[in-house]
Amino acid sequence: MSRPITIAVAQMGPIPLTQTRADAVERLIGLLREAAQQGSELVLFPECCLTAFFPHWFIEDQAEIDTFFEREMPSPVTQPLFDEAKRLKIGFCLGYAEIVDEQGQTRRYNSSILVERDARIVGKHRKIHLPGHREHRPKNPFQNLEKRYFDVGNLGFQVWNAFGGKIGMCICNDRRWAETYRVLGLQGVELVLLGYNTPLQIPEYPELNPLVGFHNQLSMQAGAYQNGTWVLGAAKTGWEEGVEQLGESCVIAPSGEIRAVAKTNKDELIIHTCDLDETIPYKEGILNFDINRRVEYYQLITQQSDKNK
Repeated sequence: MSRPITIAVAQMGPIPLTQTRADAVERLIGLLREAAQQGSELVLFPECCLTAFFPHWFIEDQAEIDTFFEREMPSPVTQPLFDEAKRLKIGFCLGYAEIVDEQGQTRRYNSSILVERDARIVGKHRKIHLPGHREHRPKNPFQNLEKRYFDVGNLGFQVWNAFGGKIGMCICNDRRWAETYRVLGLQGVELVLLGYNTPLQIPEYPELNPLVGFHNQLSMQAGAYQNGTWVLGAAKTGWEEGVEQLGESCVIAPSGEIRAVAKTNKDELIIHTCDLDETIPYKEGILNFDINRRVEYYQLITQQSDKNK
């Protein structure tokens, strides 16, 4: 048997602070059209791909911070992307900063949505593993203030029946955690979509700078193999307002093999046909969670001291 789905991983070059949302959406539409012309059914866009990645800068004015967030999706400025996707009969996964009112409180999330070929939003993920720090670190060449600007996602790790398979989402730092993939894997996920904005420098640990690309691929390859799932990663890359970000957007098979990887640090499409049935030997054979997991020995995983909450 075979269940092929052709997917475009849409890597993006930097989005300057001077670029408007409307301009960013035009770039997305251009990538969407190119993907459709090459037979894609689904396009994966990067994390927070409507604006520059603002957590890299310390901003004191909350009103200014909030200008980077979306209050509705689709919004008047993003509606053309949904309209074009519907016309082309192509789906997409979009990362953006989301601001909402929940139970009388304003919440801000690093979010992504899964949009079907008829432009319906069928899934949403809010980033759970927020990296970085809350306080301003003026000696650093750039900041990593997701803990300051975002709330921890409250939707968990979900899987949706869409595009003929079981699809999950995660965002950037979520990809580094084995638990992300395992929770998705326990729900039978066959395709994990994720976007990232990853600097090529780690200011606190510069000795790790040469390993940034290696760790990016390692985390996705391990998650794919250990859960028998496709994992696709889309980067926003290049020099964005003084911060150099990793590219290397990629397609990883359930075997853990890298099937395709981006070659540039600019807007670039990786087109790949993923056979969802390639997950079967791992899900039903090599791994087979139902008969091989020994949950009685895993309790420590959910026990931790919450010192850094």
